[in-house]
Amino acid sequence: MSRRELHVQRVPRFELESGQVLHGVRQAYHLDGVLNEDRDNVVLVFHALTGSADAAGGWWTEVIGPGKPIDTNRHAVLCANLLGSCYGTTGPWEPGRADFPLVTTRDQARLVQLLVDELGITRVALALGGSLGGMVAMEWAVQNPRVAESVVVLAAPAAHTASAIAWNHIQRQAIEAAGERGLEIARMIGMMTYRTPDEQASRFGRRREVDGGWSVASYLEHHGRKLRDRFDPRSYVALTRAMDSHDVGRGRGGVATALKSIEGRLIGVGIPGDLLYSDGDVRSWADAAGAEYREIHSIHGHDAFLLEPGQTARILADALEPAAQLTER
Repeated sequence: MSRRELHVQRVPRFELESGQVLHGVRQAYHLDGVLNEDRDNVVLVFHALTGSADAAGGWWTEVIGPGKPIDTNRHAVLCANLLGSCYGTTGPWEPGRADFPLVTTRDQARLVQLLVDELGITRVALALGGSLGGMVAMEWAVQNPRVAESVVVLAAPAAHTASAIAWNHIQRQAIEAAGERGLEIARMIGMMTYRTPDEQASRFGRRREVDGGWSVASYLEHHGRKLRDRFDPRSYVALTRAMDSHDVGRGRGGVATALKSIEGRLIGVGIPGDLLYSDGDVRSWADAAGAEYREIHSIHGHDAFLLEPGQTARILADALEPAAQLTER
């Protein structure tokens, strides 16, 4: 959990998309920078699967901060821990919430909007997220189509794919079978979709460790232990289920109709070589919606939106420029 002090919004009653009701909801968040008088200098950030609300002080320090591409001297950066996670927001990790209901990306986006409303924010300069965060950013933008000047969705599909659902199922089965060790295994499985064979070949090849084990296996075990030490298996299950629920076109006339409702700039960012959500997945919804399409090129694959801060920053800096006259979509 972030070492910086978290702010917490308290929501007495929150009805989920399923009709079930959560009582006494906490939503943890960070607000970095200062809201201007008009409260329209906000950059709204949605974190990925195991991320936290601490984008500026934790997982995206190269992109967010004073004098950085998302400059907190100019912009107020708002990032909330998503519903179901374990970094301060209500989720199955809390005592008494073991039977946590299914939450969806739509639920997560609606809860964040309650925070936006409470802070008196009526206009957002940029909303963005990658992977799960991209899915929630997309949902938030459709639910609030007039609020954001620009929306950037990095490495995320418009609807969770069969392949991605399958990977999540395998990871949840590991957790169900082996608890915390299962979480370690789930992370190792996930890492094999976040990175590429070319990166593994370049970085590890057939190298062995001093104990005779394969270096690539040691690397995976290391990442498994790291996640076990900082994350809750029940939250991992809840969040992967939320990902599986994602389909921005469901009940809205399809993906194109849903996304065309967004009035600000919409930019989809694909990563060629991404094994989890292909660049084709992103390009297909961007084309269908008449959105802009950009790419990050990297040997890293899916994680490139985090590991290539220079390329990501250029895309975000462009998105923060005053919107040009929008062509009709």
